[in-house]
Amino acid sequence: MEESAEIITETAGTADLWMAKGIDFVTDYGPKILGAIAIYLIGSWVIKKLIGAVRKVLTKGNYDESLQSFLLNLLSWGLKIFLIIMVISKLGVETTSFAAILAAAGLAVGLALQGSLSNFAGGVLIMIFKPYKIGDLVEAQGVLGNVKEIEIFTTKLITPQNKLAIVPNGAMANGNIINYTAEGKMRVDTTVGIGYGEDMKKAKEVLLEMLVANPLVLKDPAPSVNVEALADSSVNLAVRPYCKPEDYWDVYFATIEGSKLALDKAKIEIPYPHEVQINK
Repeated sequence: MEESAEIITETAGTADLWMAKGIDFVTDYGPKILGAIAIYLIGSWVIKKLIGAVRKVLTKGNYDESLQSFLLNLLSWGLKIFLIIMVISKLGVETTSFAAILAAAGLAVGLALQGSLSNFAGGVLIMIFKPYKIGDLVEAQGVLGNVKEIEIFTTKLITPQNKLAIVPNGAMANGNIINYTAEGKMRVDTTVGIGYGEDMKKAKEVLLEMLVANPLVLKDPAPSVNVEALADSSVNLAVRPYCKPEDYWDVYFATIEGSKLALDKAKIEIPYPHEVQINK
């Protein structure tokens, strides 16, 4: 019985000790934790409102959409880092010590993430020199697509197959870029072959009439049809209409289909491989 009483007394003492420690912890750190949570919630709300206000200002100022996206991303990251520092400071961590730790960590991370820093620098260069903007049709790093978004570290492209391609800004800034939209017009290159026995002049006229009849084909520069090559079994004609970048694929497919229909109507043969079977 005495042993049981001693165990009960020790257990009660331990519980009282832990209860006292819990009360001390809540008393000492409770206000700090609640304050940190309040700062985080209020700060997140303020950042959201501030980003929205800056977005409205940039939109009203008719700033380039690519620049808007880049600046908003940069501002958002900067404000969030500042908010995290404030929250940590509220929890009792010395900001000077934290700044030193952050600087050391930043150096280590910077060395480890040189590629990311290169991508950030590439994003800045893209914003300054503007080789492309949102909506442009570009070809870079082996990818062809319309620019959907220019972020701090990457550029997002939508390919003709409606796939999302994410290309690092460092590679975009330091590599070759073909911007099909910059000049406002594109040439569609197609080749049509006719038989050697056909009227070449008539074929050129028929194909040119077909191009002119297409409302998506630009009048300036004017479309052209010229002899491209004297191939083994055909005279190849270079059919070259111009169009707006957004109409490229429509004009491309219409030119191929229209060439076949126009030549058939004019009874001009398009050569194709023949097989001759000889029976002995």
